[in-house]
Amino acid sequence: MSKIVASAAIRGAHSWVEEAEAALKQTIEEKSESQKLEFPETAFFLPMAYALLGMEVKDLGGAKKAMARARELLPPVPSENVWLPYLGPTLDAGISTLLATEMITALRYLRGELPAAGDQGFISDTILRSLGIQLVDGRMPGFAAILGSAPTNEIAVKVVRELQQRNILIFLCDHNNGTTMRQQLEQEKVELGWDTYIVPLGPDLASGIYALNWAMRGALTFGGHKRGEFVKCLEYQRDRVFAFGLVFGEVTDRRYAVGAGAINMGFCVIADTNIPEIRPSGVTLFEALVRERDYEKIVPTCIQTRGVKVKIEKVPIPVSYAAAFEGERVRKEQLAVEFGGKGSLACELLKMKPLSEVEDGKITVIGPDLDTVPDGKSLPLAIMVEVAGRKMQTDFEPILERQIHHLINGAMGVMHVGQRDIVWIRVSKDAKAKGFRMRHFGDILHAKLLQNFPAIADKVQVTIYTKKEDAERILAEARKSYAERDARVAGMTDESVDTFYSCTLCQSFAPTHVCIISPERLGLCGAYNWLDGKAAFEINPTGPNQPVEKGETIDTVKGQWENVNKFVYAKSGKKVERFNAYSMMEDPMTSCGCFECIVAIVPEANGIMIVNREYPGMTPSGMPFSTLASTTGGGLQTPGFLGVGKLYITSKKFISADGGLARIVWMPKQLKETIRERLETRAKELGLDDFYNKIADETVCDNAADLLPFLEKVGHPALTMPPMF
Repeated sequence: MSKIVASAAIRGAHSWVEEAEAALKQTIEEKSESQKLEFPETAFFLPMAYALLGMEVKDLGGAKKAMARARELLPPVPSENVWLPYLGPTLDAGISTLLATEMITALRYLRGELPAAGDQGFISDTILRSLGIQLVDGRMPGFAAILGSAPTNEIAVKVVRELQQRNILIFLCDHNNGTTMRQQLEQEKVELGWDTYIVPLGPDLASGIYALNWAMRGALTFGGHKRGEFVKCLEYQRDRVFAFGLVFGEVTDRRYAVGAGAINMGFCVIADTNIPEIRPSGVTLFEALVRERDYEKIVPTCIQTRGVKVKIEKVPIPVSYAAAFEGERVRKEQLAVEFGGKGSLACELLKMKPLSEVEDGKITVIGPDLDTVPDGKSLPLAIMVEVAGRKMQTDFEPILERQIHHLINGAMGVMHVGQRDIVWIRVSKDAKAKGFRMRHFGDILHAKLLQNFPAIADKVQVTIYTKKEDAERILAEARKSYAERDARVAGMTDESVDTFYSCTLCQSFAPTHVCIISPERLGLCGAYNWLDGKAAFEINPTGPNQPVEKGETIDTVKGQWENVNKFVYAKSGKKVERFNAYSMMEDPMTSCGCFECIVAIVPEANGIMIVNREYPGMTPSGMPFSTLASTTGGGLQTPGFLGVGKLYITSKKFISADGGLARIVWMPKQLKETIRERLETRAKELGLDDFYNKIADETVCDNAADLLPFLEKVGHPALTMPPMF
């Protein structure tokens, strides 16, 4: 262990703690120890103090106790001549730094010093959960925290583009001589935000704690670890959260201290200056502190040092291609050509064909191409994809067709919104200038469908129509296919099949969670239904989606089967002995944290409320979504609480053992509107008159006391149903 690194990190930690103590003392003098202290939209108080110390810091008095512990952990600053052969004191200094920087930023929020426009600041629990599926399915394999600005704007753009192409989420903080990387990227017209995987946290070094305490909540949210289980929480970071720090410019004492905090979490640090290296592993999987001064090699060095498993997709098109570009927006001033939306009709259709009728790799464009029309023009569009394969089935058509959205969106400078016959595609002037043409839509679909679905797709050919009469003809054919598919899926019931499908994608974050997907119950993330599970098993027989034969029925009403119980018990690490598919009150299915909605009992109303992750307000349960999520997620089996996908709400099997749809007494207005048509149809089937208007929302109340009078006034059926307990 370099004495230079140790001395610098410990000196830096003392500086951070002194700053936090001074800020806390001044704030207490101004407001008193009873003053409430919190970050916005989190159930974990001050997350580092909660995870590492087990403290629920709720006010300045609690903050004082947390800082006392941070001070205790501080080792004395060693002499420059003292040799430290081990990391211990430096790691303690790093923990003190994590606690101190968290305190500094929390006090900023108390003082009303909110992040500047365009800077994220504290990252909410909602954002953590909304990215959950990307964290576990490999689309986002790692995280990078970039400190400071690059030597030039060109290097800044080069580094973030290389990280984007590897689908690495990028956090920006700190500055060099007053210049931030955010400023450099904005000068080069690089689009920032969660959609493009480039998130500015703040212009100073303390803002880096937002990325670190966001990562720490992964151990609490998805890993199921409890507050104060600091060893488990830190090991979780090292083994499951593949993050690293990239430092541009001088590594100061305070940067060394922040780096020591990151190393505690198993995150390596790579710098572009001539710093001493820490090569031994243990705390980190591989090297802890590495220098790389060649900017052509700096991103690969980061990836290699942290051990991030990335997959760079090569597609034969003239623009960059990666999932990081999926959220990119092409605005009016950037527009070259658009299809669909308000300007023209557009649709997509994928059909299964015999092997003899498909010429693999054949891309045909019928009609005007991008380079033949002026910028800003709208064109009609119909994309016909024909797939042949020995294991291809008609049931797989909509599954592959849904991939078109993600696959086309991966092209830089191309925006794709919607599916089926409500498609809206825009191509930017930059993409057009680089040579992007209509055939490249086909090149993307051909390459990626074969690459992503090798077990079922042997040949792919694509025909693209941009003439109105052709697009209208394909649209008529497409709408006929859409209707046939919907009828086929809608007619499926749990009783009509002998096999369900599992999904254990989220076990990398919630090791005890097992999703069982049936025809009438999609995955709680909303992304996988029964047909998706079937297709995924065909694609990857050893993957996370496995067939589960139901076996002997134990309870028809509650939805319990012998073989399903055995599967769940084995795949949950022998933690979950049984589960009921149709009940939330007795042995419900576990929840990982990626759920679209939470269902929670409202005992006073003899019913349930449902809240979606987008709703930030209070609910009749007395808890917002973020707090409810900490009770429901992490692979827990919690009677009275259930994570679900939105479409499951209107399923005939929705908590059918507990009373079903008629139990719903409250949900946010936006969620009600989203599922209104399906909700009213299902209510009519059950004979529930005017049921939509009998469900309260936040415009009526957000607490149980005001909920009951409303339910009594409208005559809600839950009030006369048998008790839920």
